[in-house]
Amino acid sequence: MVEAVSCGGVVIFRGKILLLYKNYKNKYEGWVLPKGTVEQGEEHNETALREVKEETGVAAQIIKYVGKSQYTFNTPQNIVSKDVHWFLMMSDSYYSKPQREEYFCDSGYYKYHEAYHLLKFANEKQILEQAYNEYLELKRKNLWGSKKYY
Repeated sequence: MVEAVSCGGVVIFRGKILLLYKNYKNKYEGWVLPKGTVEQGEEHNETALREVKEETGVAAQIIKYVGKSQYTFNTPQNIVSKDVHWFLMMSDSYYSKPQREEYFCDSGYYKYHEAYHLLKFANEKQILEQAYNEYLELKRKNLWGSKKYY
């Protein structure tokens, strides 16, 4: 068993959530949240911001830590146990550009219910739900962002 750590973000702009569509040789296909592996010497928040930027072209800001998801998967050599640390993030535009080198062929911002149903993995749906509830709570208290959107 090998242990791995990744970090990612639930990026929100004007109430919509940023998703990526991955298509790897038609084997691994589906909508996901941006995330990636922690590099040596990196803090979790630094990894999350870097991965969001690399995979989507979005320079987001971290609002708060949301939580951790865990899952395992098999490689030809091993079983991998992965922890993913998630952050609620804010961007300042609808711009995004999927990272082709990582087999992302589409990206965009979706309303919560659309994003929830598009996401491929149950653990990402759970994190989306947690993060979106945090977002709604911050918004309700007038603490989301420094400018009014409406």
